[in-house]
This record gives sequence, C-alpha cells and structure tokens, in this order.
Amino acid sequence: MTETRTAAKIGVLVPFTNTNLEPDLELMRPPNTTVHFQRIGGYDVDEIPGSDQMAGLGTSDISHDLRMISGVRPDVVLYGCTSATLTHGPGFDADLAEQIKAGSGAVSLTAAGALIAGIKAIGATQVGFSSPYLGEINAQAIDFMARNGIETVKCADVGRELGNYGQGELTPDEVFDLACQADHPNAQAIVLSCTDMRSVEAIERIEAALDKPVITSNQAMMFGLVEALNLPRHAALPGRLFDKL
Repeated sequence: MTETRTAAKIGVLVPFTNTNLEPDLELMRPPNTTVHFQRIGGYDVDEIPGSDQMAGLGTSDISHDLRMISGVRPDVVLYGCTSATLTHGPGFDADLAEQIKAGSGAVSLTAAGALIAGIKAIGATQVGFSSPYLGEINAQAIDFMARNGIETVKCADVGRELGNYGQGELTPDEVFDLACQADHPNAQAIVLSCTDMRSVEAIERIEAALDKPVITSNQAMMFGLVEALNLPRHAALPGRLFDKL
C-alpha cells in the first residue's frame, strides 16, 4: 500500500473576498500537511456584510463547492466564515457541519463551532468579545455564545461600517486595540471573531498585554483540526489555547 505524502490534507471553504484566512492557515499549518481552498459565493461584494447578507451566505447552496473540495480527498474540511452560521444559531451551525461531513467524507469544522470549542477548551465561561461586524451581528454572536453557556461581559465594536474588503484591511495593531477595548475584569478570555480579520498575528501580543488567553476564529479552527486529526503541536501555533492539546 502506497503511503500518502502528507500527514493530512486540509480542505477549506472560504468566502471569495476573504484575503486573510489563507495566509493565516499557511502560517499555522502543521508540518507535512497541505491546505486546499475552494472559494465560495452567496453574497454581494458591494454590500455591507450585515446580518441578512451573512445569513444568506450561510444558507447558500454549497453542493458544487463540496464536490470541488472533495476532489483532493481531504481529511478535514473547514467552513471558513464565522458570521454565516452564527447569525442562524447553534442548531444551524451543527447541521451545516454535518452536511459538509456527509458531502465530503471528511471531518468537518465550522468557524463558529470551532470558536465555541476553543473557548470551552480553556474553561472560560465569561469573555470579552470583539469583531469587525455590524452591531446586529455582534448581538447574534453574543446570543450564539450565550446559548453555549458563555457570557459576554464586554463587547467592543469596531465603531464604523466596514465593507467586505474593509474587514480584512484592519491591521494587526488595530486588532490589538480592539482586543484591549474588549477586556473586562471579569473576562477570563478575549474572543476575536471573523476569519478575515488579522487576529492570528496579534494573539501573542494581546496575551502578553492582558495576561489572558485569546481565542480567534482561524486559530480555533486550527486547534480543532489538530486535535481531531491527532497531529503534534508545533512552534507556529500561537496562543495559550494550544497548551490544551
């Protein structure tokens, strides 16, 4: 029997305007793994990514995308948009993960589900939360976490409407400032939601400044896949979350 060349093949469904999930996963990619992306649509690039648009993305038909990503015979498939499922709630998120698993034959992780799993892995029940989203999506994110037993003690809003490209154009320094604004004496961790926000590059700086663990969408998906596939920890995995492997 011929051995495969890699420890794991990672398939990713990524919104077509997202420019940061791919480099983030390459930064964190475990040795001897490969990452394969299928870009997905279902939303209007010229519209502000509000609740209705993100909810529409979550319900868009991904059958073609699953056929395409299945071509690489992935070991895991990541659904790389947090807000597309958290706008619908935990039940929808879990159902989508099952749909992806059935359609790809691989372990399936959603960004929203991975975020919750990461928070629970570090044992946090009270968090500070921030994102580049509009206020309505933030409220839905807070409800999504609450329905998973996680209380948001402070929410930091980016303070302005950001288009589909604006979210990805926030700098790591701006993400650091946003995280610090979300801190609260009762917050046991800081949660940064959005697969297109450059949070991964800021994790260790935030943790050093606030002395609290940081959970981000892309980092949480990597944690989930490393745990699910029983891959070893390596030096490029950022944050205290990976101490839980």
